[in-house]
Amino acid sequence: MAERFTETLRRESEPDWSAAVGHRFVEDLCAGTLPDPVLAEYLIQDHRFIDSFLALLGAAVATSDSFAARLRLGRFVGVISGEENTYFLRAFNALSLDEEARDKVPDKAPTAGFKAIMREAAATRSYAAALAVLTVAEWIYLEWAMRAPRPLPPRFEHAEWITLHDNPDFRDLVAFLRAELDRVGPAEEKTSRDFFRRTVKLEREFFDAAFD
Repeated sequence: MAERFTETLRRESEPDWSAAVGHRFVEDLCAGTLPDPVLAEYLIQDHRFIDSFLALLGAAVATSDSFAARLRLGRFVGVISGEENTYFLRAFNALSLDEEARDKVPDKAPTAGFKAIMREAAATRSYAAALAVLTVAEWIYLEWAMRAPRPLPPRFEHAEWITLHDNPDFRDLVAFLRAELDRVGPAEEKTSRDFFRRTVKLEREFFDAAFD
């Protein structure tokens, strides 16, 4: 049986893929030992590209050739706009980070890189390009979140970030994204591989930057 297209892309992205999934950041987060300044820096930066992420999701909705896919992607837009954004705001409050304080923190290089690649993928008007970035962004997070030991850390800032990325609906989302990229990606293999590989590299760099 031939290897799945997404599995080939994942394998070709090593060693960055495994470095991201097993990063010190996620290991400390899952253990509940991540220092607050590191978590705060990470959350500020991660929240910065929700706008670009929503634009990318919108591009995927617009360029998909399937009504069922549009419905699934639309539900995910609701999660990002609602449950996930609300988590950020609650976490910022718990960490005493008001909007003024957050605004003073400049974008780090990987944050700027994520914004750029999301906008770039959206601008291609290619469903495969959008899927390549989306699949990496969600699949890597599912992989590390599934490894979190139980019970989860007591503080919601740690535990809810894990459960947001390891629950039945999120697993279904990742399975859907992979299946869609398996379906349409091979017809745009060069584009899919390029966006997939660059996004994996950014994921690793983004975790590294949290400790800078």
